Amino acid sequence: MPSEYRINGNDFFINTLNISIMHSLLTVLLAFLPSGMEWPIILVVILLLFGGKKIPELMKGIGKGVRGFKDGLKEIENDINTDDSSK
Repeated sequence: MPSEYRINGNDFFINTLNISIMHSLLTVLLAFLPSGMEWPIILVVILLLFGGKKIPELMKGIGKGVRGFKDGLKEIENDINTDDSSK
């Protein structure tokens, strides 16, 4: 069997431990997310706080922020690709 397919006992233990820790973290994070009837209540509260006219402006601002974030990621990716190609 090729050496890259062999699993050292310690490596297997560490990988299993990492999976267990990630599963625990995911469970804790999902426990605090809203579910069921909480979503409509949250939407009504947002509507009451911001009003019908402010929500489109709020969404537009969030969209610009997400677009800027994606543009930044593309710029970093392009920088990395140009650095790799120059070597």
